[in-house]
Amino acid sequence: MLDRDGYRPNVGIIILNQHDQVFWGKRVREHSWQFPQGGIKQGESPEQAMFRELMEEVGLAPQHVRILGRTRDWLKYDVPTNWVRREWRGTYKGQKQIWFLLRLVGRDTDVCLRRSTHPEFDAWRWNAYWAPLDAVIEFKRGVYEAALSELSRFLDATPTRAQG
Repeated sequence: MLDRDGYRPNVGIIILNQHDQVFWGKRVREHSWQFPQGGIKQGESPEQAMFRELMEEVGLAPQHVRILGRTRDWLKYDVPTNWVRREWRGTYKGQKQIWFLLRLVGRDTDVCLRRSTHPEFDAWRWNAYWAPLDAVIEFKRGVYEAALSELSRFLDATPTRAQG
């Protein structure tokens, strides 16, 4: 499902622990790390998609988290042409995402990356709030920065960014 501009509606999920560290997942059989994210299905609200993706990718149910906030508008990124499936070239540009900030109210042991028959991640860790900006693939970096910046207002104290 693409919008008229060629963007696939999607949700991004930032999960915080009690120390305001963020959940960071390692993609299956790759050396890349990212936040959980996934497409919004026809007839699904962004919040419904977020809870479905949260269960599929991280194994967490609604009772394991509390929603702290979400982005006001869609954040978009373009996918480089060489990453786009051949049959989608010319129509697919990238993703448009609503980002959610969640607080883990369950335990680390509630995370189960094998809840789905097609796991997205094969490892995970907690990271400092801004650390993903230095590690995420380049074409997603602007959206990650926008999401982390906008959602930081829901934290008790905005984490400072290390100068590098």
